[in-house]
Amino acid sequence: MKHLKLYKVKQTGNRAFLYLVLIIGAIIAILPFLYMIANSLKTYSETVTRVSANPLSPRFWPKVPQWENFRIVIDEAKMGAYFINSTIISSVTVSGIFIISTFSAYAFSKMRFAGKDIIFSIMLATLMIPETVLLIPNFLTVSAFGWIDKLPALTIPFMGSAFFIFMLRQFFNQIPNAVIESAVIDGCSHLRILWFIAVPLTKAPIFTVAFLAFHGAWNALQWPLVVTQTDKWRPIAVGLTRFVTEAGPESQLRLAGAVIAILPILIIYMIAQRQITEAIARTGMKG
Repeated sequence: MKHLKLYKVKQTGNRAFLYLVLIIGAIIAILPFLYMIANSLKTYSETVTRVSANPLSPRFWPKVPQWENFRIVIDEAKMGAYFINSTIISSVTVSGIFIISTFSAYAFSKMRFAGKDIIFSIMLATLMIPETVLLIPNFLTVSAFGWIDKLPALTIPFMGSAFFIFMLRQFFNQIPNAVIESAVIDGCSHLRILWFIAVPLTKAPIFTVAFLAFHGAWNALQWPLVVTQTDKWRPIAVGLTRFVTEAGPESQLRLAGAVIAILPILIIYMIAQRQITEAIARTGMKG
């Protein structure tokens, strides 16, 4: 009994220590977001006079929330137009990545064709090439197609992602070949097998790919700066970068723009987090 009590005390202590570490980590992660939101709702004078690093302090929060800051950012900085551009760009990019990645991953995983392993190895080798090295070749390519300052230049170059193809291929490999062979015997084409068997069984990685693709497209900055010459298709990251310079010392407006820019990512993550986690926990098949 004595050993059992000592064991329970030790387990309780370990659990308390683990919770303490998690709480500290959560505070460190959340504090910058709280600071951004609090200061985006302050007046300019409050950002100078009411300063505190403690979210429990009244000085950390504004006396009266200044929702007008968001209207100023949307109207004067044209963040609404940039927001719409980013929504279109991200949606088109995610759709293209989903189609290309699922078809390619399924082909590399479950289909037989000449040179499959060589092609797959070459594709994986491209992951070792830094993006900056490909910047000029990609720019020359889109220029040759006449896509400068057009939507295809901001979407098509990112639809063929070797990382997403590799990721989905690894999950497609978990589907037993016996399932695919049985479907083929029943007269199903590979397209029907992909859509009605493979995709439903890999919802977890597909959700993950969609979120990561949306996150990358939404936050893209360097490439849009290179291939856009006007505000017609510039995304919100470019608009925010310009506004940070134009806003000058008015940090409350800059932070309001940052809140607008990051809000869709946070909403999508909060909505999809539980689905992705539960789907990953259930991922797997018994042969």
